[in-house]
Amino acid sequence: MPASPTELLIGTKAPDFSLMNVDGNFYALDSFKDKKILCIIFMCNHCPYVRAVEERINQIAKDYSDKSFALAGINSNDPSVYPEDSFENMIKRSKERGYVFPYLYDEEQTAAKEYDAVCTPDIYLFDQNRILRYRGRIDSNWKDESKVKSHDLRKAIDLLLEDKPIDFEMIPSMGCSIKWKRS
Repeated sequence: MPASPTELLIGTKAPDFSLMNVDGNFYALDSFKDKKILCIIFMCNHCPYVRAVEERINQIAKDYSDKSFALAGINSNDPSVYPEDSFENMIKRSKERGYVFPYLYDEEQTAAKEYDAVCTPDIYLFDQNRILRYRGRIDSNWKDESKVKSHDLRKAIDLLLEDKPIDFEMIPSMGCSIKWKRS
């Protein structure tokens, strides 16, 4: 159960990317330029940690859709190791679960490397200048939503939307390791 590292430090500018969405369109940082806040979540289809919170992720995207907020999921896993994480299966999962956010395929794993992503889910929250302001967990109980006592990601989004600094401890996300391609 790797925890998110701190290599991509708070105050760092978001690395750009160009990744295919499950609808066949490409997305880059500029695709979200009209939004004040951008949340990027490295995720996948097979990880039990992601599966436990994917409805919460989708609900956050829905709840903040009219508040100058965008969320994008990125799958960087090697499908030769986990076929469930293939692009075709991403399309199926997105439809089955009713994702309301872009679900992007990082086939070359470039985005994961540039963001220093290590686990799924790995959460990054950027301000309007695309400076990293929050990197941490979604909430205090990935396993059981009914036992959540702290909605960390929502708190961070709310603070940034109000132009306030993140004023609480950022607890790293926990999840499955990214499945890297063998070199």
